[in-house]
Amino acid sequence: MDLSNWTPRPSPARQVLEGHYARLEPLDPVRHADGLFAALMGESAENDHLYLFETSMSRGDFQTWIEAKAKRTDILCGVVVDRETGVIGGRQDFMRIDNAHGVIEIGSIHWGPPIARSRVATEALYLFAKHAFEDLGYRRFEWKCNNDNLPSKRAASRFGFTYEGLFRQHMVAKGKNRDTAWFSMIDSEWPALRARFDAWLDPANFDAEGRQKAALSAAEVAGSKGG
Repeated sequence: MDLSNWTPRPSPARQVLEGHYARLEPLDPVRHADGLFAALMGESAENDHLYLFETSMSRGDFQTWIEAKAKRTDILCGVVVDRETGVIGGRQDFMRIDNAHGVIEIGSIHWGPPIARSRVATEALYLFAKHAFEDLGYRRFEWKCNNDNLPSKRAASRFGFTYEGLFRQHMVAKGKNRDTAWFSMIDSEWPALRARFDAWLDPANFDAEGRQKAALSAAEVAGSKGG
């Protein structure tokens, strides 16, 4: 692979990314704090935060945390909005941005009950991947999680990430050992993965109640027929 003409990739800018079902807005504490708190700090918050670095918190503490997050320059937080309802459903970050080598991670993902396991969440992931590969020209898109986080590992596989291995004793997280599972997509894989996402996200793949007709794994075949 000849990369003699390679140039460093730009960092993601603060811009809106929009799809059929999801809209990703750059984090603005004034506009988004109330909606994010409502979506992410409800009855399931304690369990939802089991594998996140932060914990469930009061409204005041959440405001302080979200304001500090918005000021960080090493990440870009996208707030996930359900386009149909206008309801804020969660957040996700571009992080570990390696401009020189064209590597970027989607992380700090917290999709709350309003969008968890929905086409909104799937499209939110898709919009980040598409932006990284097609608009910014990154070569590698990463997903990492605590190895004990089985739902996260299943999600990575469903989205088409390739499992690359386990970093044993990678971190001490909340007073416990964390082994980290690594997954990635690379640019050469993206056209086929995009076809699969496009087929699954097609409005024709959902009934009137929003239920899928074909699973994302099956949509790969349908997507490949489009040429």
